[in-house]
Amino acid sequence: MLHYIKYKHPSSTEWVTFIHGAGGSSSIWFKQIRAFKEKYNVLLIDLRGHGKSKSTIYQKFRSYNFNVVREDVMEVLDHLKIKKSHFVGISLGCIIIRDIAENYSERVSKMIMGGAILKLNLRGQVLMRFGAWFKSLIPYMLLYKFFAFIILPRKNHKNSRKIFVNEARKLDQKEFKKWFSLVAEVNPLLKFFRLKDIGLPTLYIMGEEDYMFLPSVMKVVEEQLSAHLHIIPDCGHVVNIDRPEVFNNQALSFIA
Repeated sequence: MLHYIKYKHPSSTEWVTFIHGAGGSSSIWFKQIRAFKEKYNVLLIDLRGHGKSKSTIYQKFRSYNFNVVREDVMEVLDHLKIKKSHFVGISLGCIIIRDIAENYSERVSKMIMGGAILKLNLRGQVLMRFGAWFKSLIPYMLLYKFFAFIILPRKNHKNSRKIFVNEARKLDQKEFKKWFSLVAEVNPLLKFFRLKDIGLPTLYIMGEEDYMFLPSVMKVVEEQLSAHLHIIPDCGHVVNIDRPEVFNNQALSFIA
């Protein structure tokens, strides 16, 4: 089972489950824990191969797919007897949450999607192809640093870029290749998500400077009645780290 940390609230029966992105871990939510655990039960999960979920069980898999990753998360919720939860995600974590909602809609109350990925633009597709060509030739940390700089290029993104690079050091080359291959094959799933309004209350929290992913999110919010958008000025892709106060306030208000 995946590694998890839970914080039980003395009176609330509602849960908020946090799902990090590729290369991160549950520790990237350190600026959210205090604010959320004051009102809700909180569950933090390390995805397979990340953080403390580095069991030899996962090393036996040659590749991953979203079905497997989704069921990993649901196994934790079932183990803890959590029948329903709000979900908060960042980057790739948002795709996992959306996939959970597609297959277990009765288990999802509301979704908060930070730095959501709904479409890979031309630059993103070129980046994925570049990585696919060189992932076996170049040390993964060099590739990850390159990707982090492309996605988080500005001076005010430096802190979040540094945190994610430091987290990625906890992966190894094999895990990086598995997750990279998973991301590289995500386009059909994203297209399906863009076309279908699942009908669950969804808040997208995006940085104004998230130039790779913000345009597609804006388009989806215009077309889907259940979707709402808050754009944070002077902020990049990793909104929960760049502007935690705004992120927390918006997310908690939406849940309430």
